[in-house]
Amino acid sequence: MSAETRTKLLEGALRTLVEQGIAKTSARTIAATAGVNQALVFYHFGSVDELLAAACRYGAERRVARHRERMAAIGSLSELLAFGREMHVEERAAGHVAVLGQLLAGAQTQARLAPATVAGLDLWIAEVEGVLRRVLAGSPLGEFVDAGGLARAVAASFVGLELYEGVDPEGAGEALGALEQLAGLGAALDGLGAVAQRAVRHQLRKAAGR
Repeated sequence: MSAETRTKLLEGALRTLVEQGIAKTSARTIAATAGVNQALVFYHFGSVDELLAAACRYGAERRVARHRERMAAIGSLSELLAFGREMHVEERAAGHVAVLGQLLAGAQTQARLAPATVAGLDLWIAEVEGVLRRVLAGSPLGEFVDAGGLARAVAASFVGLELYEGVDPEGAGEALGALEQLAGLGAALDGLGAVAQRAVRHQLRKAAGR
C-alpha cells in the first residue's frame, strides 16, 4: 500500500502541474488530485519540493523507457529528427511538455527543483548521445563532433521548440524544417564515396587546425 500511495502522489503531482501550474501546486492540490490525505505528502516525501523532484525523475524515467526501443533502432540523423517530431507531438498531447515547462519555471526560484529537472533531462540526453555516437561513427563528421555536447544541444533545442510552439507554431515548424535540412546534409556526406569522404575529412581537419 505504501508503494501504491507513493505512485499516486507522484502521478498526482505531475497531473497537478499540467492542470494548475507550478504556482498552484501545493500539498493540498496534489493530495486532492491523487485522492489521498494531504499528510501523506509529508510522510512519504518530507516536502512538496521533494515530491516534485521525485515526480520529475519518475516521469522522465517512464517516458524514456517508453521510447528506448524505438531510439535503439534509429540509424541516421534523419531518422532521429523524424522520431523527434513524432515524440514532440505525442509528448505535447500527453501533457508532458507542460510539465517540463512548469518544472523549468519553478526551478528558477525553487533551487531544489533544479537538480531534479536536470537529472530528468539527462536521462533523455544520455539516450540521444548513444544514438548520435552510433549514427556518426561512420560519417566524415564523426571525429569532429562532440556527441555529448551535441546531444545536450539537441535536447535543449527540442525543449525550447516545444515551449516556443505554444506561442508561434509556424516558427517552431520552420525551425524543425531547418534541422531536417542539416540532417539531409549529413546524409549527403554519408553517401559520398570513400575518396570523397577522405577529402571532406581532410578539409575538416584543416579547418579545425589538426
